[in-house]
Amino acid sequence: MNSSGSKYTPKPMSNRTTYGLGAVALVVVAVIVFLVVRWNSNHGLTVQEDGYGAVHDPAVTALSDSDGAIVLGKTSAPKTIDIFEDPMCPSCGSLEHYFGQQISKYIDQGKFAVRYRLVNFLDSKSSSKDYSTRAVAASECVADAGDGPVFSKFHTALFTTKQPSESGGNLTNDELAAIAKEAGASNEVQQCIARGDRVDSARNHAQSALGALKDAVGQVQTPTVLDGGKEVDVEQSDWVTKVAG
Repeated sequence: MNSSGSKYTPKPMSNRTTYGLGAVALVVVAVIVFLVVRWNSNHGLTVQEDGYGAVHDPAVTALSDSDGAIVLGKTSAPKTIDIFEDPMCPSCGSLEHYFGQQISKYIDQGKFAVRYRLVNFLDSKSSSKDYSTRAVAASECVADAGDGPVFSKFHTALFTTKQPSESGGNLTNDELAAIAKEAGASNEVQQCIARGDRVDSARNHAQSALGALKDAVGQVQTPTVLDGGKEVDVEQSDWVTKVAG
């Protein structure tokens, strides 16, 4: 199937990446079928809360769940939304570019927290064939320190200014560690990234997130945002405001 056969039409996001995930229940054989749907029209979308930057309230924490999800927010937040992203997904980069600062503002205000569910199905698109997994591992290293503003800065850079091309792009572990350093991460966190300490666990966590995404929306499509388990239309310019209530 190509884009002409897709149910999608151009929306405000600069592009969106959609993947169908299928499983063949024969012993342990699984088949992942990827379908890419893109478009290049922004329809006048502008960066929301431009100039706000990443989260900066020190009361915001980054906490790692047992399944590898990273929760960014205040403990008093009334709800938590889920954001599924692959570090190489260009549409995820668009989401962060247009809405990341607005998301950060509402996190600082305690309107909601965000549970980042990072996946790795674009590993093969990188020159190293494992960039997404290593970027997930780096994110886990940063989140383990618990500093919300530092994680937010790292996450922002990872998906915007530092995001490698989906066509063979790549960042080494040392380069990922350097991004963490710029975000304010400690030497211990930088070494965790540079050594690849979390790669094995990150791979397992990313696969768990893929399964959760498939269960939630029936396919692997990034970015996907869930509010109370229901998919949010991130192609609408006011979706963050609606989620914040």
